[in-house]
Amino acid sequence: MDGDRTAAGTHRGQVEGLPGFTVVTTTHTASAARRALVHRRVDLVLLDPRLPDGSGVHLLRWLRATGLDVDVIAVADTPDPAGLRACVSLGVLHYLLKPLTGEHLRHRLVRYAQYRAAAGGFDGQEDVDRAMAVPRTPPAPPGGISGSTLDTVRGSLRAAGGAGLTAVDLAARVGLSRVTARRYLEYMVLAGSADRVPYYGTVGRPRLHYRWLGA
Repeated sequence: MDGDRTAAGTHRGQVEGLPGFTVVTTTHTASAARRALVHRRVDLVLLDPRLPDGSGVHLLRWLRATGLDVDVIAVADTPDPAGLRACVSLGVLHYLLKPLTGEHLRHRLVRYAQYRAAAGGFDGQEDVDRAMAVPRTPPAPPGGISGSTLDTVRGSLRAAGGAGLTAVDLAARVGLSRVTARRYLEYMVLAGSADRVPYYGTVGRPRLHYRWLGA
């Protein structure tokens, strides 16, 4: 459910490529989303908090009020502290920022599938704790990610504060190639310790700034 048709199409293609997932529908307005949720069986929604005809947060409140058993992952254009707090209070599983890479979304959806499987039945508190932890478990570092270099990257990003760093900035600071710097930064986004914010200048494509979130 995304007001940006290009983003919606991209996310649809990413979801369709994952075993075990089926795209039920794609909608671009809050009114169309309500109709779809009432008439179709949906387990998980990728929700844009800003829709052309209404707030995605209002749609989320409506969804909770109806009692429909639907999980939600918010996918936002820009960081919005008030929107983030509202989404968390309404039970979203994740609050992700665009542009959303295929690997990032794949990790979240695979974890979601594992969570659904783990939440199928419990024998005790240990099973409950395990199921609750699954959606937020960070991925293991992929091949080519060095622990010592990752610590250096974390330190540089933490020191940069709210302004964050681009891959070019990080490469210059720690002596990596731009491609390698981006690989580390994207892993940190995937692991939930950094976010990625597009910065729009006067011309050309936006620059991606990566900011430290902690953990």
